[in-house]
Amino acid sequence: MVRKYDYLVIGSGIAGMSFALKVARTGRVALICKSTLEEANTALAQGGVASVTDLQLDDFDKHIHDTMVAGDWLSDPKAVEKVVREAPSQISQLLQWGVDFDRREDGSFDLHREGGHSEFRILHHADNTGYEIQQSLIRRIRESDSIDVFEHHFAIEIITQHHLGKIVTRRTPDITCYGAYVLDENTGAVDTFLSRVTLMATGGVGAVYTTTTNPLVATGDGIAMVYRAKGTVRDMEFIQFHPTALFHPGDRPSFLITEAMRGYGAILRNPAGERFMEKYDPRLELAPRDVVARAIDSEMKAGGHDHVYLDVTHKDPGETRHHFPNIYAKCLSLGIDITKDYIPVAPAAHYLCGGIVVDTNAESSISRLYAVGECSCTGLHGGNRLASNSLIEAVVYAEAAARHAIEHAHGYQLRDDVPLWNDEGTSHPEEMVLITQSAREVGQIMSTYVGIVRSDLRLDRAWNRLDILYEETERLFKQSKVSRAICELRNIINVGYLIMRQAKERKESRGLHYTIDYPPRPHNETGA
Repeated sequence: MVRKYDYLVIGSGIAGMSFALKVARTGRVALICKSTLEEANTALAQGGVASVTDLQLDDFDKHIHDTMVAGDWLSDPKAVEKVVREAPSQISQLLQWGVDFDRREDGSFDLHREGGHSEFRILHHADNTGYEIQQSLIRRIRESDSIDVFEHHFAIEIITQHHLGKIVTRRTPDITCYGAYVLDENTGAVDTFLSRVTLMATGGVGAVYTTTTNPLVATGDGIAMVYRAKGTVRDMEFIQFHPTALFHPGDRPSFLITEAMRGYGAILRNPAGERFMEKYDPRLELAPRDVVARAIDSEMKAGGHDHVYLDVTHKDPGETRHHFPNIYAKCLSLGIDITKDYIPVAPAAHYLCGGIVVDTNAESSISRLYAVGECSCTGLHGGNRLASNSLIEAVVYAEAAARHAIEHAHGYQLRDDVPLWNDEGTSHPEEMVLITQSAREVGQIMSTYVGIVRSDLRLDRAWNRLDILYEETERLFKQSKVSRAICELRNIINVGYLIMRQAKERKESRGLHYTIDYPPRPHNETGA
C-alpha cells in the first residue's frame, strides 16, 4: 500500500510528538510508532527539564557554562546558546499543552538541582517528569484531526535515490529522502509512506547493551537507517552510563534511580558502608555522570562487587516519600524501604550524546530529512550530557525543525516513481533462535568491550566479533521476509559498529569516552 503525507514522523517520544503537533496545522502528518505511543524513552525520564526560569537566582550564562563543562568543552557553543536561551519559551509551550510541573505554595516552580548544575533549575513532576510530559502530549496528539497515528509499525529504511536505481555513496552531494518503507506488524505487509518532509525521532541506543535504563525499543533504528542511506553520523563513542540504576538482576530495562536523589542529598557507599566519592572528585555525588559512573565502576572492580549502595536514610522519611514516590514504591515492592535501607545501584547504559548530525534547523545531511531528540547530534552535549538537558533539547529542536519544515515542505513534490517493497524469493526464518542469540551476543560484546572503560585491545575484539555477526545477519536478512526482530538485530549491529569504530578513532580519553591506553588530561575553555 502507498500512503501519502505532507509530514512523516518516525518516533513518538517528546521530539516526534512535539514536531507533529507544531506542523499539524499546515498539513497531514503520519506518526509512526513501532510499539505504542506510551513506550518511549521520554516516559522513563524521571529527573526533569533544565531551564533558567528565575533570573534573580540563575542566568543563561551559568547554564551555558555548566553545559560546556559537562561536555568537556566539546559542545558546539551555537547549539548550547540556542537551547539554553530558547528553553523558557518551550517550557511555556509545554505548559500550554497541559504539562504539570511541581510548584511551591507561592506558585513558583519547585526546582531541583542535579549533578553538574551550579543552580537549582530542574523543573519536574515528582519523580516521573517524562511520563507526565508523554501523557500530556499523547492527549494532544489523539485530539488532532490532522495526525494519523500508526502504532505497531516499524520503519525499515528511508527512501532515497538508491531505491530509484541510482548509485548513492557518501560523496553523493544531493541525497534526498522521499519517505520510508514501513512494516505493518499486524499484517506483515510493507507499506510505502511518501512524504514531502521526514522527521527521524527514534530515540536512543541503550538496548545495544545488556544492561540499560532504556525501554527495549531503543535499538538505534533511525541512526542505522540514516547511516545505511549514507547520511552523516558522529560522536557515537559518547555513551552515557547512568551511575545509579537499581541493581536487580533479571530486570531489563533497569529501573532508574534519578540523579535528583543525589541532588536531594543521597550518599554513595561501597558494600562496606564507606562513602567513597571524596576519593574521586571534590564535587562528590554531584560530580558529572561520567565521573560518578567511573568511580562506581572502579569501586565495584576493586572489591569484586556487582553493585554499590545509595543511602538516603539520613533524610526526613516523609519528605523522601513525597519527592520520590515512584522510586519508593518500586523499591518497597522488592523489600527495600529507602527511608531505612540502602538502595543497591550499578551503572547502566542510559543516553547517547552523538547520532545523526544536524544543523540549527535540525536538518540532516540528507535533504528533506530532519532529526530531533536522542537520535540526533546537535552538538549540545559534546562529550557528555548535562543532566536534564535532553528533554529541553528535544523541544527546542522540534520547534526549529517545524519552523523550517513548514516554510519549505510545500515546495517539495511527492515522488510517484518509488517502487514497492520487493521481498520476492524470501521466506520466514526457520529458527528464530538465530536472531535472538545474535542479539544477545551483541549486548555481551558491547557491555564487555565497549562499556564505561575501554582499551584498544577491547575495541579490536569488539570489531572482530561484530564483523562476524554483521556478515551472518546480512545474509539472513536477504533471505528472510522482513520482521521487526531481524530489522532490530540489523540495527543494533550497525549501531554497535558505529560506537566501536568511532571509539577506535578517538585517540584520547575525553568526556564519556575513557580508554586506559590514553590517560585523561584536563582541557580548558578552548578545548585544548
